[in-house]
Amino acid sequence: MKVKNSFFLIMLSALFIPQLLSAQKSKLNDYNVRWTTPGVNAQGSMPIGNGDIGANVWVEKNGDLAFYISKTDAWSEIGRLLKLGKVVVSLTPNPYNEKTFSQELKLENGEILVSYGDTKIRFWIDANHPVIQTGITSKTPVQVKVTYENWRKEKRPIPGQEGNSVWGLGPNQWSKDCREDVFQDADMIIEGNRNKILSLHHNTYSIFEEGLRVQSLSGFKNGMADPLLHRNYGVMVAGTGLRNLSDTVLVSGNAAKNLQIQVFPLTQTGTVDSWRQQVENQASFIQVMNMQKRMAAHKKWWKDFWDRSYVFISSKDAAADKEAQIVTQGYILQRFINACSGRGHSPIKFNGSIFTTDTYNRKGQYSGYDADFRNWGGCYWWQNTRLPYWSMIASGDFDLMRPLFNMYMEALPLRKAATKKYYNHDGAFFPETMNFWGTYADSDYGCNRDSVPDGYTNNPYIRYYWQSGLELSLMMADYYSFTKSNAFAEDTLIPFVSEILTFYNQHWKRGSDGKILFDPSHSLETYHTAVNPLPEIVGIRKVAEKMLALPALFVNSERRVEWKNLINDLPSVPLRTIEGKPLLAPAHEYSNKANVENPEMYAVFPYRVYGLGKPGLDMAKRTFTSKVHFENGGWQQNSIQSAYLGLTKEAKKMIVESFSTYDENFRFPAFWGPNYDWTPDQCHGSVAMIALQRMLLQYEDENIILLPAWPKEWDVHFKLNIPGKKTYEGVYENEKLIKK
Repeated sequence: MKVKNSFFLIMLSALFIPQLLSAQKSKLNDYNVRWTTPGVNAQGSMPIGNGDIGANVWVEKNGDLAFYISKTDAWSEIGRLLKLGKVVVSLTPNPYNEKTFSQELKLENGEILVSYGDTKIRFWIDANHPVIQTGITSKTPVQVKVTYENWRKEKRPIPGQEGNSVWGLGPNQWSKDCREDVFQDADMIIEGNRNKILSLHHNTYSIFEEGLRVQSLSGFKNGMADPLLHRNYGVMVAGTGLRNLSDTVLVSGNAAKNLQIQVFPLTQTGTVDSWRQQVENQASFIQVMNMQKRMAAHKKWWKDFWDRSYVFISSKDAAADKEAQIVTQGYILQRFINACSGRGHSPIKFNGSIFTTDTYNRKGQYSGYDADFRNWGGCYWWQNTRLPYWSMIASGDFDLMRPLFNMYMEALPLRKAATKKYYNHDGAFFPETMNFWGTYADSDYGCNRDSVPDGYTNNPYIRYYWQSGLELSLMMADYYSFTKSNAFAEDTLIPFVSEILTFYNQHWKRGSDGKILFDPSHSLETYHTAVNPLPEIVGIRKVAEKMLALPALFVNSERRVEWKNLINDLPSVPLRTIEGKPLLAPAHEYSNKANVENPEMYAVFPYRVYGLGKPGLDMAKRTFTSKVHFENGGWQQNSIQSAYLGLTKEAKKMIVESFSTYDENFRFPAFWGPNYDWTPDQCHGSVAMIALQRMLLQYEDENIILLPAWPKEWDVHFKLNIPGKKTYEGVYENEKLIKK
């Protein structure tokens, strides 16, 4: 492995880190979020989760504890990701005292502690089991009332602007030729219980089969079970000595000093009775377990998570140190949110994750909606979805990446069938905007297909925008480079990437020069008319070269020849000239501009063809300074690209700005947004995370560059993952780097 440093070359030897960190705010607990006044409503909530189950937790003005419950796979009949309800915990006598109150997110243990003085609440979601645990301890006995609240009491239409929470159908669709009448269907409360609350939503219909029909894929319906029909998602609420006052209220029989409340979320497919039996069995299994052992295992999971990697920044200059702490806090909290929502059955939703809240108290646009609302709905946009996952490689959060890979792998057979149906060749392509099972959103594709060829979308923004499979291929290749998992290479990397490269090899004709002529095509969403777009050209080359570098046991000689020929058939990288000097261009020909991306910068990130230590660096820097869009925030990736180019000042400015900017309607300092999407915006914090990592460390194969864009006024103690199942840990202080 080669290790370089932009400031100086380092001899890697066994050095001890001296006591350089005494002035640094370098403990995780220093970045706990602590409040001394109640949150009052959901906009004053803290997020917490176990990777699949989540909660927004706050304390009402009267001292009641309240929380929304969420799950990564609570998909409705029309593809919306819904909440599982809200729980309110009331204590008698009321212990709230504004002088002694505090609520603290304890990052190290993955828990929230609420203190009223002599009465305390510990709230945690078991990292290893599907249960939300609320523990109450008090020096004097208290009684508890647990109220379950649900707003989906009857079927109702989703009208007007609220229809933005449905993508592909409803009042705000692209094509205007698909279903406009969409509904929020009612939940079920199972009545007649004595010591528990049971509530669920049962999908009695599904948009899946109609979507296949519209997209000429009805022949595939036997190849995949309907992912929405008869899906059940809900909760069982129970607790120590609690009995039913009503079907939605539990109360304690006697006052006690110690009380435990448990919420058991469950998603499954089947009948309502089968859901009830499974959730009750799940609860019984967990309830007989030793809670202290469960808590110890939970804390160990979080300890191991935080030990994978870290970044703690400080400065001896007061102003610089303030910025350093803002950046450190933002990085830690975004990574925490990733962990809270990244181990479920569906990937992280870019537009709010599982931590959306109601907007009853929101100022301005989109106020007055329930907690199921999220702008841009339930589909996955690759441009947005990818960003949390690029941050997980250097942080070593490889387990959090598998839900993304799984979603695309499960959709691969359908996308192969679509490729064969639409274009009559092999391979697979993936839409930019996709339902989690792999189809276009109906209105993106278009429901009126009279005189419209199969595969031709009504939405011009995504008509030829098929970058997702290509960029995901590079992400998978990097995952293998870091983990060296042969099982992953065999069951995911090779099968997926082979189909993507086959698509690009067969889809376009060769021109008179023998090179692939990418026409018609897009250059991202920005140029709707393009010939030979740069992202495709550099992306195919990068991915194919990565695959050719794999061990021989994974790739046979026939495939190697095919990929080498594919590289040879690529046209040249598009260039343009300004003041007599060459710059990267979005495509050989491009027009019909409709969005605010810089496609030419894809040669820097995500595809890493140009950058530090690589040919063409000066040209890439000129391209960066001459680009059209300089925006920062949301999914804009200028900060990442500036780090890759060693532009320290620019990268620092942008990450400080990003980590300083969160939604003014919210209290939690990592609820970014809404930006282009919705709050909490997972693109915004993830872009800043990636940029910070690349300021510290960059990788390519086995080559590592240290501190390629690091400001000398910032000291840092960091540990990041590098290729080959390794980590790098170091301290930089007084403009010197010492490897641990």
